[in-house]
Amino acid sequence: MSKYAVVTGANKGIGRATSITLAKAGWQVALFGRNLEGVNQVAAEIGDAAIAIQCDVSDRESVAKAFSTVKAKFNRLDLLFNNAGVGIPSGLLEQVSAPDWKKVLDTNVGGVFYCTQEAFLIMKDQKPQGGRIINNGSVSAHVPRPNSAPYTASKHAVTGLTRSTSLDGRQYNIACGQIDIGNADTAIASVQRVGALQASGLVVAEPVIDPQILADAVLHMATLPLEANVQFMTVMATKMPYIGRG
Repeated sequence: MSKYAVVTGANKGIGRATSITLAKAGWQVALFGRNLEGVNQVAAEIGDAAIAIQCDVSDRESVAKAFSTVKAKFNRLDLLFNNAGVGIPSGLLEQVSAPDWKKVLDTNVGGVFYCTQEAFLIMKDQKPQGGRIINNGSVSAHVPRPNSAPYTASKHAVTGLTRSTSLDGRQYNIACGQIDIGNADTAIASVQRVGALQASGLVVAEPVIDPQILADAVLHMATLPLEANVQFMTVMATKMPYIGRG
């Protein structure tokens, strides 16, 4: 029997790698992204197992419209990977602008919440009931980098949403877990490759890992039976300066 997934932020990086990996494993995948050209390109790579849907996860109406399309096309949802997220250039906490703060929170927290709401509405009413939601957290959900208050706050909030979703989903057979990622080799990690500011004030180049490693980890979480759940998984570059920060 086919399984059906939604991946947000599917046009590049971890979202793209995960979408392709799920499709290769037999899933039908709805690719969400603000950049329609980008998700169309990934859908073309995948073929018949994918549909591309333009969606701005920070916009509640856009999310509702996108999930309405999913329901019409698939008539079922087994997996939501809340992957979409944004950051802003690092800067002093006291100089972060209100629009930048709002941009990060609206996407990284609001987007996860809005998509989760829509997934619940589908998953709790379908037969067999239930499904799985996986949130893309970050090692920043545990330990901040210098000058990263909005992003760090947003990822701590995602952890809270993961816990609440896991609890509130029990009655509907909906499992929710989180993958906390450290230094995936994507566009957002360009700073880490070149040199990232450390708590000591030094700027140090850090190791990164192939996004395919993360896609494989998400696939593992996604293919567990619903009576089992990876609540939190941390996957990071082994030698990145995370363990031992201080």
